[in-house]
Amino acid sequence: MFTIGRREQAVILIVMAILIFTAGFKWAGRAKSSVELIPAENESLQEEQIIIHVDGAVEKPGVYRLPAGSRVNDAVIQAVALTDSDLSAVNLAAPLKDGQKIVVPYLIQDLYENWPQGDTGREGVLKAPPASSSGLININNASSLELESLPGIGPALAARIIEHRQSNGPFLSIEELKNVSGIGDKKYSSIEKLITIQ
Repeated sequence: MFTIGRREQAVILIVMAILIFTAGFKWAGRAKSSVELIPAENESLQEEQIIIHVDGAVEKPGVYRLPAGSRVNDAVIQAVALTDSDLSAVNLAAPLKDGQKIVVPYLIQDLYENWPQGDTGREGVLKAPPASSSGLININNASSLELESLPGIGPALAARIIEHRQSNGPFLSIEELKNVSGIGDKKYSSIEKLITIQ
């Protein structure tokens, strides 16, 4: 009868242990690879929103909620600009900030008045921009042409004033006009009695 010695038994046990260990390792690897990875919800991927106020020459003035990173143009589209709005006085490409107020100015009406039949041949003459009820220029909603009626304010500086109020919100005091590049104490003193924020 065939008998197995202790040495042979030990060798067989070692070989079987190696085979079992190898099979278990491979099975564990396959089981691990079959597990579906589900990423945790990333709150930072959720779209952030800002709240802004649109007023002036629009059909639907009010408060709007827009995605962060929106531009002034997006707000104006939501509020629907009127046909007599002066969009050229608004920096539509300016980025919006949370809590910002956008005031869309109206076009200046009747810029030209008819000349009587005469020898000039011109159809009209540019009238002075209309002032507010107080006779002052409201720097928070004045158009470029209205701002240019102020002494020392040309097209470039008027554009910077409009861009500043669109980017930073309305002026809270007339002194804040000095925050606009190109308006120093001397220029400000020449126009401070001609402007208002209301």
